[in-house]
Amino acid sequence: MSQLILTEIKDSIFYITLNNPSSQNTLSLDIINTLNKIILDSAKNNEAKVIIIRSVGKIFSAGHNLKEISLHRKDSDKGLKFFTTLISSCSNLMLNILNNPKPVIAEVNGVATAAGCQLIASCDLAYASDKALFATPGVNIGLFCSTPMVALSRVAKNKHSMEMLLTGDMIDSKKAKQIALINNYFDEKSLSYEVNLIAKKITSKSSLTLKIGKKAFYDQSEMNVGDAYQYASEIMIKNMMEYDAEEGINAFLEKRNPEWK
Repeated sequence: MSQLILTEIKDSIFYITLNNPSSQNTLSLDIINTLNKIILDSAKNNEAKVIIIRSVGKIFSAGHNLKEISLHRKDSDKGLKFFTTLISSCSNLMLNILNNPKPVIAEVNGVATAAGCQLIASCDLAYASDKALFATPGVNIGLFCSTPMVALSRVAKNKHSMEMLLTGDMIDSKKAKQIALINNYFDEKSLSYEVNLIAKKITSKSSLTLKIGKKAFYDQSEMNVGDAYQYASEIMIKNMMEYDAEEGINAFLEKRNPEWK
């Protein structure tokens, strides 16, 4: 399993690489559980300030492993227990990405479908190559992409999300950017370079500030505007009392680089 998902830390960036191209980087239960552990561990790793999820091969991730699903239909309960564990574990993975205090970036150089598309939509930022393709094609095989829908519908508008979910059609990087599934796309050869530039820019910020801001962003997004302002005001006041805010403001006024605590 350690060879199917590669990890390394370099310059405060934690790289997670899906390395199972022969199986289209599918999200089997073992892969999901391993990813979950890696994501949870990365949250406690003080050396890592930003996380990048990427892949090897032409398929970023084809989603759940359909062969594994079909195999468990032979279980005595026709797969009910396995399907429950699989979908619950996958949902927990997506939530753990959202709840990770570090910014998580998807680097997509290939095809991302179903739960693979869900994985991208769950990341805080997403960048793709101009060759990347995206789809939620479950409807084509009688299995509506209900859990990918949760992540997709929170980054793309309803009609764009429904078009992907109802047709199952592939969209290219240009369309993915237009509907806000990804932030931007680049030439295939320059994708990693561009994503690393963005990640390095984020690593220069205060880790505490990033942690506070990421949590506040997702918390307030589920509130009405009045509650959101009250909540965000409380968060900003607490943030102002932190050392890094004091240091950052002083550094700006003194025209020097801040020294984050």
